[in-house]
Amino acid sequence: MEKDIFRCIECNEKAHELHRDYSNGILKITICESCQKPVDKYIEYDPVIILIDAILCKTQAYRHILFNTTLDIQWKLCVFCLLCEAYLRWSLLHGSEQSSDPADIIRYAKEWDFYSTFGLAALELSAFCGGVLWFLWAATGSLRGGTLELGPLLRALLLSCYGKVLLIPAVIWEHDYSPLCLGLIKLFVLTSNSQAIRVILNCRRRLSLAAVCFGLLSEACVAQACTRLPWSVQDMLAFD
Repeated sequence: MEKDIFRCIECNEKAHELHRDYSNGILKITICESCQKPVDKYIEYDPVIILIDAILCKTQAYRHILFNTTLDIQWKLCVFCLLCEAYLRWSLLHGSEQSSDPADIIRYAKEWDFYSTFGLAALELSAFCGGVLWFLWAATGSLRGGTLELGPLLRALLLSCYGKVLLIPAVIWEHDYSPLCLGLIKLFVLTSNSQAIRVILNCRRRLSLAAVCFGLLSEACVAQACTRLPWSVQDMLAFD
């Protein structure tokens, strides 16, 4: 690893290494020169414990994942979550359209409906991330007088969407979920996004919450605009 690529999970100071490897396989965790605490205690923890702390939105767990690991599954995780979200939307659109008429259950028509909902979900996610990045870019330039690295921030946003994996039980249990459940999942994902922004930029919660709200507004605007287009999902379903 390159010099100064690691971060102390306690004080966010840069570190040269996470541990020192002595002979006979003996490892000693590096102590941070700034706060005199272990640079990254999570290197000795079980992944399940790290996941639990991440679910609890602990800053230390986020710093470990975003700075001190080479986790590079954000795009795979993004596609997987979009597939789950698209299936949920597709099932909601077809939930009230059960019919024995073969003309209403044509395989290819339903497949195209699924592709449409997947595209809409991907477009909304792009609008959300784009809105967040634009807001932070503008705020960083005007308020903080610095530059913004979009790559690490985009990676943090996509990884912090892991809460959408909770949609899997909704997919498995089909119609046993409720709007309240989906709303809580959405709230958890937005909270995770805000925490990831705080960790990457080392900023106050107010700025991260404002960025998430602006991204959510951008997502809502795109969703509203798509429903008014002539090729919207609702019109495609109504077309016969």
